[in-house]
Amino acid sequence: MTTTIADGFWGAVGNTPLIRLKRASEETGCEILGKAEFMNPGGSVKDRAALGILQDAVARGLLVPGQPGTVVEGTAGNTGIGLALAANARGWKSVIVVPETQSREKLDFLRMIGADLRLVPARPFSDPGNYVHVSRRLAEEMGAVWANQFDNLANAAAHEATTGPEIWAQTAGKVDAFTCSCGTGGTLAGIARALKAQSERVKIVLADPEGSALAPWVTSGTVKATPGSSITEGIGQAARVPGNLDGAPIDGAETIPDAEALRWVFSLLVEEGLSVGGSAGLNVAAAVRVAKAMGPGHTVVTILCDGGARYQSKLFNPDFLREKNLPVPAWLG
Repeated sequence: MTTTIADGFWGAVGNTPLIRLKRASEETGCEILGKAEFMNPGGSVKDRAALGILQDAVARGLLVPGQPGTVVEGTAGNTGIGLALAANARGWKSVIVVPETQSREKLDFLRMIGADLRLVPARPFSDPGNYVHVSRRLAEEMGAVWANQFDNLANAAAHEATTGPEIWAQTAGKVDAFTCSCGTGGTLAGIARALKAQSERVKIVLADPEGSALAPWVTSGTVKATPGSSITEGIGQAARVPGNLDGAPIDGAETIPDAEALRWVFSLLVEEGLSVGGSAGLNVAAAVRVAKAMGPGHTVVTILCDGGARYQSKLFNPDFLREKNLPVPAWLG
């Protein structure tokens, strides 16, 4: 138990617990551990990236605590939430550009915490109307700081400095593999570098949804999307590799279909009392695959990215799941 008192949002990010995932561990004969990032003050792993990006902006003199300033970002939601809360705590404004297809719960939360929310149509990265490009132009027009989470290396650096060392310390160095999904790539790249710096034997595996090009990039060097699509939000890339992934020491990749990810979302909730979102379910599914491939007796760590309440209208909506031909949990059916 920590005896320190945190200084608001900026002091409360990180030092999340590792949780033993009972069913996944029993099925594989391994210790499968989930880093409970939903316990960050903004409710997701993206709090770390948001804080790292803003700390870097302060260090470079782009933002000054207590003085007027604005940060702009294009996001699937969680990074925007972290940025808005962190900005509030230092007296800055936030302008958050989000594709209109993201969950209603995240959009409502962004409005609730005072972000200037700008919704745009969901368009591919090659389109000038893509949310990332819109956010960059807005930042230029406003003379604001553009967070640029996909290519801003302060994102990965935050995880290399905090999340990776936390995992190593919490496992007493007994971690054999780490796996998680990528949106910006910051979480995987930063943790991978931190763990590999401790031991090259730690296996790093990218978890990817269907329809993403990141798994093929890892396994073959080709940026070409796999068949299918996914209801998960904020992970996978259809046509590019974010700058945060450049040079990341990744050993392999697993492509996980939605039904397999949802099986773990629902299992964790009803059997272990852990409410998580779709990306966390995908991460656990990938960890199970990695553990089975390595064999019993290994320790595999993954990320529980955020909580399930942010996806109630999708992951826990029977009509939405049936429309997508996905399994509906018994208690909602």
